[in-house]
Amino acid sequence: MDVPDFIHSHAVALPPIAKFALAMAIIVGIPALSRRIRIPGVVGLLLSGVLIGPHVLGLFAEHHPIVDFLAELGKLLLMFSAGMEINLALFRQAQRRSMIVITVGATVMSDTLSLIVFAICASTYHSGFSVSTLAIQIIEIAIFVPLILIGLSRLGAYLLKKVEDDENRYFVVMLGIMGVAAVLAQNINLPGIVGAFLAGLAVNAATQRKPAKEKLEFFGNSLFIPVFFVATGFLIDPVVFFRSIAQHFVLTAGIILALLVGKWVAAEIAVWAFKYSRAARMTMWSLTLPQVAATLAAALVAYNTFNPAGQRLVDIHLLNVVLVLMLVTSILGPTLTERFAPALLQESQQAEAPLLAGRT
Repeated sequence: MDVPDFIHSHAVALPPIAKFALAMAIIVGIPALSRRIRIPGVVGLLLSGVLIGPHVLGLFAEHHPIVDFLAELGKLLLMFSAGMEINLALFRQAQRRSMIVITVGATVMSDTLSLIVFAICASTYHSGFSVSTLAIQIIEIAIFVPLILIGLSRLGAYLLKKVEDDENRYFVVMLGIMGVAAVLAQNINLPGIVGAFLAGLAVNAATQRKPAKEKLEFFGNSLFIPVFFVATGFLIDPVVFFRSIAQHFVLTAGIILALLVGKWVAAEIAVWAFKYSRAARMTMWSLTLPQVAATLAAALVAYNTFNPAGQRLVDIHLLNVVLVLMLVTSILGPTLTERFAPALLQESQQAEAPLLAGRT
């Protein structure tokens, strides 16, 4: 028996509690190790999933009811937290066109609109195209989005206000709001992540600076969201992955190039409209490059969406291309930001120097 077979046989024979302990060790140790070698923690978790998944060591099967449930919950918490992290009141109160407000606001708008367009595409692919079905879907979305952003916002704020003195109940109500929004989305053939993201936007004003919100984010970031990334790694067969990239290299390079150019054009438009400097343009461009959480979540939903003939909306080859996009942009974005941000800081200090001198 060679070494890989020996490792595989012993890995499969591990008792469930030992597998659980190993998974916890990965969730704790891999992100820290990833940061030391200057790669994003989520990439490290993804690669760990590949290693312990069915295509390498075989420690975990590709699909397991408990792991699948935890990963699904992690995916919803990921999108719900993304919505809650956005302080919409700050955008409304901003009196000057701050680069960071604009950058985050543009990301929010692009994520929201792209998720809605994606939801329409996924639903149409699943049920088949017809003018009447598409019209009904658009009407349902036109009702659903305001229902969540306005109706659930007010109802959620009311419920959260009722339990704000009880942190445990506040925590559970937030989870319930996320679950209800995800179920409502699924009932009109939208992905649950769309409902979770909109629910996060709806209640973000009510949850700002609340301890229970921080605990929910801790709860998700410490367990469920890492499980989501590790479980995603279970889907990746390294042989098929590299073969896909080699066979679809032009497609891979084209998608990455399209993203880089598209983000550059958006930054150029902001520079032209608000008279920003070159340093601000480059920093804004690099800040918007990483495509990780929402991109991966949407890609997995598309991968698990089938048409009436049983064909996937996104096959394994295109999913692998998306993973390469995630890897490249998650490394390139922070690296370029570290390069361009100091020049922006220097410009800011030079602009403030005359004001400070006038006060002395």
